[in-house]
Amino acid sequence: MSMQPTEALIQTSPPASTIRQGSGGEPPRHKLVPPSVRLITPASLFVILGLIAPLALMLRYSFNQYDPSELMISAFTFENYAKFLQDSFYQHVLLTTLGISALATFLCLLAGFPVAYFMVRLASQRMRSLFFILIILPLLMGNAVRTAAWMVILGDKGLLSSTMAALGLDPIKLMYTPTAVIIGLVSVLLPFMIITLQSVMQGLERNLEDAAASLGATHLTVLRRIILPLAMPGLLAGTMLCFILSMNAYATPVLIGGPQFHMMAPEVYQQVTKAMNWPFGSALAFILMGVTLILTTGANIIVQRRYRKWSD
Repeated sequence: MSMQPTEALIQTSPPASTIRQGSGGEPPRHKLVPPSVRLITPASLFVILGLIAPLALMLRYSFNQYDPSELMISAFTFENYAKFLQDSFYQHVLLTTLGISALATFLCLLAGFPVAYFMVRLASQRMRSLFFILIILPLLMGNAVRTAAWMVILGDKGLLSSTMAALGLDPIKLMYTPTAVIIGLVSVLLPFMIITLQSVMQGLERNLEDAAASLGATHLTVLRRIILPLAMPGLLAGTMLCFILSMNAYATPVLIGGPQFHMMAPEVYQQVTKAMNWPFGSALAFILMGVTLILTTGANIIVQRRYRKWSD
């Protein structure tokens, strides 16, 4: 019995999967790429074009030569980095930046931890929401606006000096001093520390603290043996965030510190925009980034080792 033409066509046609695979039985090329790779490719290209490419360009600029008439001459030299190592002024600027940033970060941690603990453990839900709004409210304004407010408060004839004079006290000169810069940086960075600590401490089990207290542990022991080890990821994240932001602060040192106070970020801006020395400004930027990266990475490794000891 002979087959019908339709049945013969069906039996002789290759499977649909073979047709889709193409020649050689290989799957199409778009199926060789995992879906996760296809999803992250646009974001990766955006990061490469928007972040890595400008950094690579500035890194190339840092090896060029500066000429007052031609501004920048294409070359490959380390003289810009050698200039930093040979000039004590810029080394002092870097040390000042490190000291100011470390002190401001420590003060943020010292002031932010009790506030975060109060919001998580002692405040009611309504009060917690109110505190959260008050904390993030300064973030809605730019750093320049908040710094200008501190200029009004700390000025020679500002609110603080006028209040002290009205009370019969000798006014304290804070404007254009390192103390004023630290005050301004702490006010800018403190919300970041509190928010970071609060988000981590909310995940801590209250039962662990109650169990330790029931076994006779004091509040200081509970803080040292229970809360601090468990909150260490938040402490590390908040500290690193505040330190990085303070190392790269610009508006606060310029507006409150004055022209005689120097930190790295304003110096980079000065070299690039005022002196038009792009090679040396790029070198200063990469020195600042490298020192910040080395310190934060080293602190992260040390704290992680300490955290693992506490966990054991």
